[in-house]
Amino acid sequence: MLPRIGTSLSANAAELGLVLGAFLLGVGLFQVPAGFASIRYGARSVSLVGLTVLGGCDALAFAAPSWTWLAGLRFVAGIGAAFFFSPALSLVASYFPAGQRGAVIGFYNGGFSVGGALGLVGAAYVGAVLGWGPALAIGGLGLLASTGLAAVLLPPAIRRRPAPALSELMRRGRAVVFSRSIWALSVALTGFWGGLYIVAQYFVKYGHDVHPGWGTGLAALLSAAVVLVSFPGGPLGGWLAERGGDRRVVALVFAAASALLVLLIPFLALGPLVVAMLLLGFADGAVFAVLYLIPTYLPESGGEGLALGVGVVNSIQVILGGAIAVTFGFVVEAFGYTAAWAFAAALMLILLPLLALVPASRAPPRRGGVVEGRGVTPTEG
Repeated sequence: MLPRIGTSLSANAAELGLVLGAFLLGVGLFQVPAGFASIRYGARSVSLVGLTVLGGCDALAFAAPSWTWLAGLRFVAGIGAAFFFSPALSLVASYFPAGQRGAVIGFYNGGFSVGGALGLVGAAYVGAVLGWGPALAIGGLGLLASTGLAAVLLPPAIRRRPAPALSELMRRGRAVVFSRSIWALSVALTGFWGGLYIVAQYFVKYGHDVHPGWGTGLAALLSAAVVLVSFPGGPLGGWLAERGGDRRVVALVFAAASALLVLLIPFLALGPLVVAMLLLGFADGAVFAVLYLIPTYLPESGGEGLALGVGVVNSIQVILGGAIAVTFGFVVEAFGYTAAWAFAAALMLILLPLLALVPASRAPPRRGGVVEGRGVTPTEG
């Protein structure tokens, strides 16, 4: 698909990189504003608006006259994605009572992995046949249609109190943005985030440079397998985190196992490496399920503040994890891939003790097979 973009819009590789980066910039910059909007206007409304903006920008990209216009549309699409992900996760969590959210949050997060993989394959096929414009337009129109369906099917939210005034909104927001627990949770798993991002971004090049006999297709397949296998890992990890033990321990075990698997990458033959990549993807889904589950039980980010809490988590991890990924490239150039994979694995491990600064998070007691505790009522402006 990318060659077609470059041909029709006269864009070189660097300009295409700006187009792709514009989307991530929009996502990264607007996570926290999306969280504040969710508190003010309700998670349901904000998430639906975000989906509409994302789908609309994709549909309009068909008519982009130049790569700069396309980059602008992708930036706005990234804003739409930011206004969707965290508020929608907050909405999903609000539909389930304490003790029953973990598997659902894992399923929600895993859906992005499967959807992204399927979308990439489908868009590549449509782009090869019809060009990049129809590929984006079809995806955008499909997203707009699904947004309309979601607006009909999602249960209407109930607001129990008036929308907060600006002063009250900022007071609530500050408690989340400057929460020691949120920051400790985010930074503790930033090495994990960076390590998984490195696998996704660098593994194909690693295979090309170190194992040219594999072929680019096989290396790309192994990298994609990590994304796909995270789907079953998410619900199971979330389910384990709701079984009564400390949720931090679940995240710790899967993250530490992931670090070991990353460390082994340069030492494994192809067969064992396939197994390692599948296990890494499974652990990926499990850790992210717990990462997004714990804020639902923190007093400052539970309920209406959840979207903002998840937004802060994502912003911290994108910024710091991105820096880790950039550093990985320099380590490869200076010391080689073995040292670079060891560097990534070490960072995945050494930040994990910060989980001790997060309050113990345990599932509520069960009586007669029923979990005690109340859910969070969805809110809507």
